[in-house]
Amino acid sequence: MLKIGVFGTGHLGKFHLNNWKEVAGAEVVGFYDPSDEAAAAVSATYGLRRYTRPEELIQASDAVDIVTPTDSHFELCKAAIRAGRHVFVEKPMVASMQEAQDLVKLVKESGIKLQVGHVERFNPAYLAMQGEELNPMFIEVHRLAQYNPRGTEVSVIMDLMIHDIDIVLSLVKSDVKTISASGVAVLTDTPDIANVRIEFDNGCVANLTSSRISMKRMCKIRLFQRDAHIALDLLDKKTEVIRLGQEGETEGFSFDIETPKGPKRVVIANPQVPETNAIKEELSQFVQAINSNSRTVVNEIDGLRAMEVAHHILQKINNNLSLQ
Repeated sequence: MLKIGVFGTGHLGKFHLNNWKEVAGAEVVGFYDPSDEAAAAVSATYGLRRYTRPEELIQASDAVDIVTPTDSHFELCKAAIRAGRHVFVEKPMVASMQEAQDLVKLVKESGIKLQVGHVERFNPAYLAMQGEELNPMFIEVHRLAQYNPRGTEVSVIMDLMIHDIDIVLSLVKSDVKTISASGVAVLTDTPDIANVRIEFDNGCVANLTSSRISMKRMCKIRLFQRDAHIALDLLDKKTEVIRLGQEGETEGFSFDIETPKGPKRVVIANPQVPETNAIKEELSQFVQAINSNSRTVVNEIDGLRAMEVAHHILQKINNNLSLQ
């Protein structure tokens, strides 16, 4: 049984605690939270031991789950890795690029497993398209959220868009060529809404829009590629595939259209979306990677790449604002 120590028991930390109870082969041995009030409530609700010193919880654990504010991620990760403990850390992986590079080096030298909490990789709508042959050449993403003070210590890029940056980088098998970005700080001191265009060496273009001051919630991704359009609704957990089929094909809903190149068969299908709890799935996959000594689904290199793009976007936005 893998012993898990949880750092941070705020809003997301409680989701993790609830899901750890259902992860096979793992057991939470205790938690760390600097707030006496929060800690008392967690101890009463979950019957878990509170550790008052991070190093004591690390020593009592085989792996740690870090769900604390971003500015504390690096020191906790470093302490756990140096003690030979596996690490699950929420996104963004750390607060700065220097910390990200140092963390990657620490993981490489130690041989431990590290997974970054890019939970959308485990979204049922995203998992439903894994059987499709994907080679997107244009990607459009809209992630809109209503204002919530939680998470506003970082920009909307690091708070929301980084999810989509990670998804896009996992889908496009090519290096980033150029990035254009604009953003506005409306209610906080950092950008609350941003629009980004990422161009890749293979010609793919991704347009991403994120806002945390919207009147409604939305999280949709549309992929366009040769002979196919794939639409993902990550919020409502729906996936739709529209593609050109073979003459006479009857899979899904199909019909014929006339094109300049002659008649074409259009097939519309809705792949079966698995009934998956994304947080439970990412924690389970972390445990499986440790037990099987295999690569974590979202490892430290993935976290570094997402942060590199996110920081480049922030630099572009800040440069544009300085010119105004």
